[in-house]
Amino acid sequence: MEIWEAIILGIVQGLTEFLPISSSGHLVLLQNIFDTGSNLFMTVALHLGSLVAVVVVFWKDIVYIVKHPFCDLSKKIIFATIPTVIIVLFFKTYIEDSFNGNFFLIGFILTAFLLMITEIIAKKVDFKKPLSTKTAVIMGIAQGIATLPGISRSGSTICAGLLCGEHRDSVASFSFLMSIPIIIASCVYELLFSASSVTVSVLPIIIGMIFAFIFGMLAIKLMLKLIKKVEFTYFAIYLVVLVVVLSLFHIV
Repeated sequence: MEIWEAIILGIVQGLTEFLPISSSGHLVLLQNIFDTGSNLFMTVALHLGSLVAVVVVFWKDIVYIVKHPFCDLSKKIIFATIPTVIIVLFFKTYIEDSFNGNFFLIGFILTAFLLMITEIIAKKVDFKKPLSTKTAVIMGIAQGIATLPGISRSGSTICAGLLCGEHRDSVASFSFLMSIPIIIASCVYELLFSASSVTVSVLPIIIGMIFAFIFGMLAIKLMLKLIKKVEFTYFAIYLVVLVVVLSLFHIV
């Protein structure tokens, strides 16, 4: 893998992991365009870069959870993680197979539809509820579905929380925090059970991870600002245009 490819992958992973446009879908797209195939260690490195970005931005919350492992926030993260894990394990084969085709195009459209519907409904909702355990579970279910390529994890979980009538800031922050155990679990799984015939030298891996971290932080801070206005329409338009362009020019 070339250095410039690692940089692009890192930037795309960092931005799309936390913006509502699907990191998995974009990475599959780039792998098809670059014809690099799926690489285990690069995938893990990019996810770890994103994970570090979450840890840095939400450092105070994480320290609080570590000091108070049985606090309300910790319990809600656990309740959100459980349905995600169940969905991933139950549909494991189908999820893995979906990465081999063009399902990510369908995922992009589904994400765009969800974003537009949420913005329409969210404008009519008075967000005053504190984030409940029930909402955490629903967001966890959304996170599990979002393991399919093209369906945005952050977009799905944030939309799920907003449609439950929860406060926008709380939903966004919780969406990023609840990603931590899932990112860790996915990295461990890929290292233990996945196999790849593609090798990448150390330098591209490090560079990709650094760029994923930097742009991941930028994406998180951007979403925390955008969530106050729920301006999801632009992201939805981007995804629709992307699908149209890819389909018309047979890029994938």
